[in-house]
Amino acid sequence: MSRIAQTFQSLQNRKALIPYITAGDPDLAATVQLMHGMADAGADILELGVPFSDPMADGEVIQRAVERALENKVSLQGVLAAVQEFRQKNQHTPVVLMGYLNPIHNMGYEAFAQAAADAGVDGVLTVDSPIEHISPLQAALAARGIDCIFLIAPTTTPERIAAIAEKASGFIYYVSLKGVTGSARLDTEAVARQIALLRQYTDLPIGVGFGIRDAQSAAQIAQVADAVIVGSRIVQEIEKQPAQAVRAVADLVRELKAAV
Repeated sequence: MSRIAQTFQSLQNRKALIPYITAGDPDLAATVQLMHGMADAGADILELGVPFSDPMADGEVIQRAVERALENKVSLQGVLAAVQEFRQKNQHTPVVLMGYLNPIHNMGYEAFAQAAADAGVDGVLTVDSPIEHISPLQAALAARGIDCIFLIAPTTTPERIAAIAEKASGFIYYVSLKGVTGSARLDTEAVARQIALLRQYTDLPIGVGFGIRDAQSAAQIAQVADAVIVGSRIVQEIEKQPAQAVRAVADLVRELKAAV
């Protein structure tokens, strides 16, 4: 059983909190400290963004974080090294890499999957890789016990939901709104209806992200989802006070964890 599956199983009736940060913002050393701080503050799964020059699904906050990471010359190899360093002290908190296919394609699917397994990665989500072309990467990951995680949007058709559910493992990432990360137009009732639809197609846990910005919205989503995913709000804390980011982010994660 994967670390992700073990985590959801251990929660029983509680809901998971999955915070996101961009690797390399403000730098890779701080990234490892942030990962430990979030885990210690109650994060159940960590989502680590891999910097990419064209982050099409991300709003302005995360785009700026990606730009800062790229200015620091953070590469996919550097992100994997950060995960490996995190694993020296933490062997239980799952880590999911979220990013785009190009860096993985350039490394090679087999080489990436092996490097990710060696580093201690538990799941991979490639935002721009459709299910029609994911099989080579998915096979390489599955052979090493790494979950392949997919996004489902409000506009995804039932037929495509069924196709995604057949390939997915770990959990399903439901995008709560039409748009990019950081939007504040969260409609909890609409999310609840879509999650009810998703549950007709999969027994996997369902995490909801995009548009969750505070304890109140996190608590609302936790009533209908298995996991609450928070990104832009956390990245904002890093941007506002990079020197105190570890403490500020840990405080926010504690607040969100209490809410879910």
